[in-house]
Amino acid sequence: MAEKEQTLEQLFTELEDVIQTMEEGEISLEESFGLYHKGMDMLKECNDKIDKVEKKMLVLDNEGETYEFEN
Repeated sequence: MAEKEQTLEQLFTELEDVIQTMEEGEISLEESFGLYHKGMDMLKECNDKIDKVEKKMLVLDNEGETYEFEN
């Protein structure tokens, strides 16, 4: 069964949990390393989702014309 894609809010909440666990310092170096990689993967996924949203955004100019958002 395919894993359901997480929303940005869910990813941010999970990322906060990972950071809090690491800051508590009650974990081994190996666990800390694993959490670091998990957090980095979540950050990459967040950035990918934000990029997709930015590309879908439409901007309204002064004349009322719309065009796609560009960085």
